Amino acid sequence: MSHGEVAQVILDEAVADARLATWEFDGARAWLEAARLHPMQPLAAEVWVTDPVFEHVVLVKHRVRGWVPPGGTVEPGEAPRTAAARELLEETGLRTELLPEPAAAAVRSYRADWSPTLGLSYAAVVGRDVPLAWEQNQPAAWFRLDAAWDSVFPEDRERICAHARRLAAGHAVGSH
Repeated sequence: MSHGEVAQVILDEAVADARLATWEFDGARAWLEAARLHPMQPLAAEVWVTDPVFEHVVLVKHRVRGWVPPGGTVEPGEAPRTAAARELLEETGLRTELLPEPAAAAVRSYRADWSPTLGLSYAAVVGRDVPLAWEQNQPAAWFRLDAAWDSVFPEDRERICAHARRLAAGHAVGSH
């Protein structure tokens, strides 16, 4: 496959995951359809990791953004789901299976000098007894979902809480 064909396959996977996402924020699906017509900034992928009782979430301390879910840029030729799992491992040391259904699709700018881009959020459930390991100067920690945390994306807390409540109510992947 050529580079352009690989990029198209990756974009098609992002579109498919955005359509499957449980939650849509910021008009993400419509934004993505319009963005497909023009070159766009790299996609972003993150993981909302909750504990089995859905009371805690894993966050990493980003030097600029504050406490955020583990995630980052989808590399060229990398599927968004693969990028999310890679970023999770790099930033927290957690190697776990992501839930099949993406948690959310959102549009945001990750830096003041970047155009808004699509961010896909995936979900995972991990016991709090599994040790966290993190990158230098970017600690990872468990936070209670009912507590506030310092982040440039304050809306994330309610979004993650809503998804955790959905999972706790038994609306896991495949059941609506």
